[in-house]
Amino acid sequence: MRVAIAGAGAVGRSIAGELLENGHEVLLVDKAPTAISVERVPQAEWLLADACEITSLDEAALQRCNVVIAATGDDKVNLVVSLLAKTEYGVPRVVARVNNPKNEWLFNESWGVDVAVSTPRLMSALVEEAVSVGDLVRLLRFSHGDANLVELTLPADSQVAGKQISEITWPEDTSLVTIIRGNRVLTPHGEETLEPGDELLFVSAQAREEQLEDLLQAAD
Repeated sequence: MRVAIAGAGAVGRSIAGELLENGHEVLLVDKAPTAISVERVPQAEWLLADACEITSLDEAALQRCNVVIAATGDDKVNLVVSLLAKTEYGVPRVVARVNNPKNEWLFNESWGVDVAVSTPRLMSALVEEAVSVGDLVRLLRFSHGDANLVELTLPADSQVAGKQISEITWPEDTSLVTIIRGNRVLTPHGEETLEPGDELLFVSAQAREEQLEDLLQAAD
């Protein structure tokens, strides 16, 4: 997979390193000469250019990319990069970093964003996840279909604890993605029994989150 990353700061370089370790091709783009630190990620391609300009994106051959990540520290730049990547180059997957939570509402398909990653929201969600049992915690928002990645730690008195997955009727537009049980990561299947303390990760439409939380709560 070929991935272009706009923004070669600490965040962009860290993402590049992870992707390279997983065997992907990575191009880092930044307009600041001081950000071009080839020695820090020598396996990546580097381009000194303004990712908000069509000529720069032509040079980057963005049409060849499977994914574009807008990872700069400027929300305006990330929105422009996302929009150009999707509308001018037809990039299948666009991921954008949200720096200011007040701008999060802009990062949707209208601006070409498939997945918006808000660092402040993610950090607060991880804090909530660490201390919350029985409460639904939103971890990540997907633009398409108004869906979110949500997590809930199953309380001991949940009405679904002890039930097999095949016995549970989940709300519409909701899918159980994985179960984290201690140090194990389990792939959900019909015969798997849910246990108190399981961390359940779902992709769910926002409109169904309340129903999902109610289903996982204690029986009346």
